[in-house]
Amino acid sequence: MSRKLPHEGHGNNAHPQDASKSENHNATPLRAMRPNQDASKGAHPVPPPSNKLPRSARAALEPERVPIPKHRSKRVRHPLVIIGNAIFTVLVVLSIAVGGALYFGKQRFEAPGPLTEDKVVDIPHGLGVRDIADLLAREGVIDQPWIFIGGVLALKARGDLKSGEYQFSKNASLADVVNIIVENKVIQHAVTIPEGLTSEQIVARLLENDELSGHIKEIPREGTLLPETYKFTRGMPREQIIQRMQQAQRHLLAEVWEHRMLDLPLKTPEQLVILASIVEKETGKSEERSRVASVFINRLKNKMRLQSDPTIIYGLTGGKGRLGRPILKSEIEQPTPYNTYVIDGLPPGPIANPGRASLEAVANPARTKDLYFVADGAGGHLFSESYDQHQKNLARLRLLEKNSATDPPAENPPAAKP
Repeated sequence: MSRKLPHEGHGNNAHPQDASKSENHNATPLRAMRPNQDASKGAHPVPPPSNKLPRSARAALEPERVPIPKHRSKRVRHPLVIIGNAIFTVLVVLSIAVGGALYFGKQRFEAPGPLTEDKVVDIPHGLGVRDIADLLAREGVIDQPWIFIGGVLALKARGDLKSGEYQFSKNASLADVVNIIVENKVIQHAVTIPEGLTSEQIVARLLENDELSGHIKEIPREGTLLPETYKFTRGMPREQIIQRMQQAQRHLLAEVWEHRMLDLPLKTPEQLVILASIVEKETGKSEERSRVASVFINRLKNKMRLQSDPTIIYGLTGGKGRLGRPILKSEIEQPTPYNTYVIDGLPPGPIANPGRASLEAVANPARTKDLYFVADGAGGHLFSESYDQHQKNLARLRLLEKNSATDPPAENPPAAKP
C-alpha cells in the first residue's frame, strides 16, 4: 500500500516569502542594537523616538504634562518631626525677639537720664531692687524703672545694691545709676575736730552733727582722742567716730613715743600726752610749738613749776571749755589738782586733746635754754632765759593792755623767780 509522503520541506520549511519576512523581522533588532554598540564605544546615547505624535501644531507647542509627585514619606509626617520643626521655629522667633529686646534695652540703659541737675538720694537699708527702682523714679533720677530692674538682673547685681546716700549727676544714665549704687559710691561727709578741745567739747560737737546718729555712752578720758578730720557716711553712729579717734590716738602716740629724745624728763607716754596738751593750749602757732615745749622740758629738768595759765583754767572749769574772761590774780593761787602755779611737776592728767604737732614737739623739743615766755600781743610769744629778761618782756606786754579792775586780772602773770 502506497503512503503519501509529505511534501519536502512542509512543516519545517516555511514559505520563501515567509522566510524573507522572518529574515527581515530578525534583522530589525540587529539594527537597533547598533546605537548601543556605539555607546559602548563612547558615543552619546540617542533617546528612542517618541511613539506619540502631536495631533496638531498647537498641541506640539503645549508643554508636556509633569506627572503628579508621589506622596511624602511617612517619616516626614511623623508627629515628632512636626513637633521638632515647630519648636525650632519658636526658638528662632524667640531668639530674634530677645535679641531685639536686648538691643533696645541696652540702648535705653545707656541713654542720658531725665535729671536736669545733680540730685542727692538717700536709699534706706533693707529695700529690694523694685523698691529702689520706685524710689529713684519718684525722685526723678530714672524714668523707666523696669529697664533699671532688667539691667540690674542682667548684670547679676541684685545682691550688690547697697543702702546709703548717693549723689547722681545731671543726665545720669541708668548704667551710671546702677554703677554708683553697686560700687557703693556714697557721699562722704566730714567732721573736723580742732586741736586743743577737751573731750567734753568734742562730744558736744559730735552731738550737734545731724548727719551722725546714736548717742555717746560716756565722755572719753581727756587726751585719748586725736583731733583730725574724719570722713563718714550719713547715719554713722557717733560712738563709732569716738572709737576711730581713740584708735588713731593710740597708734600715733606709740609712733611718737618710739621716736622721742632719750633724755626727756618724761617716764611714760601718758606724761608725754599731758605735757603736749599744755603746749597745745599755750600756743596756736605751729612754728612756736617746739620752743614752747623746750621751755617746759627745761623747767622740769630744773625742778621748776610749769606755771601754765591753761592749767589754771582747766582746774576752774573742769574741762567745760573756755573761762570766758581773764584769769584773776586770786585764781593764780587758788589750789586745784591742775594748777601748775601751785603743784610741782605735771598735773594728774591732760587738760585737752593734743594734735600730732604738739605730741611731736614734746617728743623732740627745740634745743634751747629758755625758761620763760610771755605773749607778745600779736598772737605769738617772747622767750627768755632769765627772769630779768622775762620781766622786761612782761612790762612791754602791759604797755599794750589795759588793766581796769579792783582785783586786777593777771593775763600771762610773771613766772615765779627760781
